[in-house]
Amino acid sequence: MDDRDEFLAWFGTTWQAAEAALHAGDAGPRLSTWSSIEPVTLFGAWFSASGVDDVREVFRKLGESFSDTATSTVELLAAEVSGDLAYTAHREITAAAVDGRPRSYVLRVTQVYRREEGTWKVVHRHGDEELSSTR
Repeated sequence: MDDRDEFLAWFGTTWQAAEAALHAGDAGPRLSTWSSIEPVTLFGAWFSASGVDDVREVFRKLGESFSDTATSTVELLAAEVSGDLAYTAHREITAAAVDGRPRSYVLRVTQVYRREEGTWKVVHRHGDEELSSTR
């Protein structure tokens, strides 16, 4: 298995399971997929943060707000690995309760990953909500 295949296997299992857990109200698995080594940045659809502690706090807040997941699907559009860095461009299709209210949305996401002691960790996320075009 080459580096790209190894990364995609991790992304398709560990990372995607962590996202599903977050949308079910458990931030723990997402926290474990993120680096604890600076720099770490988040340009989120709802919250942004810089620095390990602030990013972790955002994820805890998100975990507390999500429940009743109906759908949590990831559509991978692009991915590549170069040495100990990787990136993905993907869409996240979600239907869940947010603060107790049903909500469906699609996020367009770009993430950067760093291999740390043989394990992939997210170091940057930029996500925004995909809005329907009215053209």
